[in-house]
Amino acid sequence: MFGFEQFVALNRRLAGIWRLAGLNLLWIAVTIAGLGVLGVGPASYAMAKYLHRWFRHGETPPLVPTFLRDARELRWQPVLVGAVLLLAGGIVLVNLLSLTDWYLRVANLLALAVLWIITAYVFTVLAALDVQGLRSQLTSALLLGLGSLHWTILGTTAVVIGHALMLRFAVPLLALFGVALPAAVFAAICSRILRDLEPAEAEHSPPAPRLPAHPATRIVARSRRPVSDRDPVRPLRKGTPA
Repeated sequence: MFGFEQFVALNRRLAGIWRLAGLNLLWIAVTIAGLGVLGVGPASYAMAKYLHRWFRHGETPPLVPTFLRDARELRWQPVLVGAVLLLAGGIVLVNLLSLTDWYLRVANLLALAVLWIITAYVFTVLAALDVQGLRSQLTSALLLGLGSLHWTILGTTAVVIGHALMLRFAVPLLALFGVALPAAVFAAICSRILRDLEPAEAEHSPPAPRLPAHPATRIVARSRRPVSDRDPVRPLRKGTPA
């Protein structure tokens, strides 16, 4: 029987699907407004930050103002990351189309796989972790993907199957979920990875140092010690020190 709780759960899922579609449309709009190269980085960062806030903390603030504010948050940093990824991807694709030696093609395929892993995780690294410097951010994204390689493979497989189904049966859905689908998949993976890392960080954190007692406290405590009957009372005599 379809009860109220099932209706609420269905409504929540449908709202999440429409939220993903709205994120995809906003990503397209910001990318076009930035002429592609200048817009793809901020748009991807804004989407990654919204998805991280949603999946990790359960927060769903207003979509349009939050997305536009996040797209302008780091200014040049997402622009630089997006430009580097586009440049590297263009070089690898040109090499794959022009080279004929099999070992060079294999090397470029490996470079393409590494570039895919970095692209899948780097904007979540920008949104969720405090990593400074372009090289450190790219390296952190690569290590995050390789450290959870099974999740990376499962996420990539899910994205490929989803895009194949949309291309086969519903091409217009690519305009609504073409970018939001991989972003949501890898945002969910990153949330799980970071959640698993939290207990390990808590276990390895050093204990708080114990502060020594203040000398005055010791003196007061010693002076307030009750005098028992067993303590001998020595009378003072003339010529003996007190």
